[in-house]
Amino acid sequence: MTDRSDSRIPGGAERRKTSGKRRRATTFVAWSAAALVVLGGSGLGYVYLKLDGNLSGIDINALLGGDRPANTDNGSEDILVLGSDSRSGANAEYGKDGGGARSDTAMIVHVYKGHRTAGVVSIPRDTLIDRPECTDSKGATVPGARLAMFNTAYEVGGPACAVKTVETMSGIRMDHYIEVDFTGFKKLVDQLGGVRITTTRAIDDPKSHLKLAPGTHTLDGEQSLGLVRTRHSVGDGSDLGRIELQQAFIKALIEQVRSIGVFSSPKKLYDLADTATRAITPDSQLASVGKLIGFADGLKNLGAKDIKMITLPVRYDPADRNRVLPLRAPSEQVWTALRQDKPIPASATKDSAGDQGDANGVVRGD
Repeated sequence: MTDRSDSRIPGGAERRKTSGKRRRATTFVAWSAAALVVLGGSGLGYVYLKLDGNLSGIDINALLGGDRPANTDNGSEDILVLGSDSRSGANAEYGKDGGGARSDTAMIVHVYKGHRTAGVVSIPRDTLIDRPECTDSKGATVPGARLAMFNTAYEVGGPACAVKTVETMSGIRMDHYIEVDFTGFKKLVDQLGGVRITTTRAIDDPKSHLKLAPGTHTLDGEQSLGLVRTRHSVGDGSDLGRIELQQAFIKALIEQVRSIGVFSSPKKLYDLADTATRAITPDSQLASVGKLIGFADGLKNLGAKDIKMITLPVRYDPADRNRVLPLRAPSEQVWTALRQDKPIPASATKDSAGDQGDANGVVRGD
């Protein structure tokens, strides 16, 4: 098979077609959801013991074994935040499954030493990569494949295969994995009382069922889900434009989490903690409220201004504009910076298709 990418990433996979009717949503900032738990840890600690039943962890370490990047013990942390587009259960209203669940948008969150700043790298779901051989949740071996879309890793092998693919691409060991679904995301936003954003121009996307005039809005859960699914009314209609909307919304969500007055209402605090723990599926190292509190405690001081968000440097696939290919040298700049716990250089994204879309600035947090 001809290699069209100028970045060969180790692994393997064949091209897969996806239905245009397949609606997907992102899930993100699970670590912000986790931060809700820490907001009242001391006041309602005894109640949180009851919340452990909401959490079901995935033992990523056992599934991946020892063939992984070295564990860098320098005080930084790397978390893969992933969303599934499964239409099972309460998510069925968003369409029928066309096969197994797939990851929508993956975000690698690098929390720098000292936990005062963070870098986030979004990997477009339509990125063509080499998917490595991996082990699924049942312990079965999933063969690798060449030029597969990134989101097929989750589809064929679940969370462990997604983590293996990210680690193979980046050379960075993931310390944690956190996942959120559609329904949990909507409920979380509603429990927060909505998220306030400003649109600089109209958004009207029939496929995501979102219609917003220019101006300031407080989005409820359903509207927020529509916003992070929107792609056809912004930018060039690609996943790259949607990622720009998602990143703007995430920053607004983080500020909303930081601003809510939960200490004045034990019921509100409990409801938020209950919703947050039901919304996420973490790795087994975070699968208790006590562990989650410890993890979230290291993130609670991060505000939107402390987080630099980028999209993995990519270019459009000349054979299919609905797919993107990683740019070899700029991508390696990104991964090297994170491996060394250094800021991501601005030069890494200057030639990326993901940094040139006109969806940038359409949404901002308020």
